[in-house]
Amino acid sequence: MKPLVLTVAGSDSGGGAGIQADLKTMLALGVHGMSVVTAVTAQNSLGVQGAWELPAEAVRAQYRSVVDDIGVQAVKTGMLASAELVETVAELLAGTDAPAVVDPVGISKHGDSLLADSALDAVRTHLLPEATVATPNLDEVTQLTGVRVDSEDGLREAAAAVLSYGPRWVLIKGGHLPGDAVDLLTDGSEEHWLRAPRHDNRHTHGTGCTLASAIAAHLAMGRSVPEAVTAAKEYVTGAIAAGFALGGGIGPVDHGWALRRGTY
Repeated sequence: MKPLVLTVAGSDSGGGAGIQADLKTMLALGVHGMSVVTAVTAQNSLGVQGAWELPAEAVRAQYRSVVDDIGVQAVKTGMLASAELVETVAELLAGTDAPAVVDPVGISKHGDSLLADSALDAVRTHLLPEATVATPNLDEVTQLTGVRVDSEDGLREAAAAVLSYGPRWVLIKGGHLPGDAVDLLTDGSEEHWLRAPRHDNRHTHGTGCTLASAIAAHLAMGRSVPEAVTAAKEYVTGAIAAGFALGGGIGPVDHGWALRRGTY
C-alpha cells in the first residue's frame, strides 16, 4: 500500500500553493495525499483577494474522518488562520501517532497576512511543541521569535529561538538571503546545512508548501528527518528551476518536473 500523508491547510484557488500544491507534491513523490481544508482563499498570481476560515468543528470532523478510517503515516500543516484553528489542529496532532511537519504559514508570497496576530501565541505554545519538523522562513522566524536574520551567520540563532518552543527539529529556510539558497536543519545538537544554487526564476509561488509536503511524504516512506529534508530540498529545487509564468504576477513552481524526467 502507498504511504498515506495528510495535509491540513488552506485552499489556493490559483492552484500554486496550499492544499493544491500539497496534493500535487504528494502525487509526484508517490504517496497518497489526503486533505483537511482549514480555509478558502480567493487567490491568484497577483495576491490574496480574500480568505474565509472554516469552523473548528468542520476541521476536526475532516481530520477524524480521514485518520480514524484510513490512517496516516505523516501529517503536514499549513495555513491555520486563527488561534482556535491552531489549538484545534495541535490537539488533533497530539493524539495522532505519526510525524508532523509544521509549516507556520504567516505571510503569503505576495506579503498578504494569512495568520491572525492573536494566533501567534497559539502557534508558539500549542502547535510547535507537536512538530517533528518545523519549517519557518525568515519572515516567519521574525514573526514568531523576534529574531531577524540578514546573513547566514544568523541562522543558528534563529534555529535556537524556534527550538525553544518545543519542535524536535527545525528547518530554517534561508532562501530570502543573498547568494546560494542555504537552509539549516538542526535538533539543537546535530546540524545539517543544505545548499542549492539559486535559480534566476521569479515564479516561486508555493515553495514553502511544496517543501513541507515533500518532507512529510519522505517521512511517511520511513526516512529519517535528515534524509527526508535532504530529499525534499532536492525536489523543491528542481520545482523552482522549472517554475512557470501564470497570470500577470508570480507563477508557481512546477510540481511535475521530476515525473517528466523520470527522477522519482
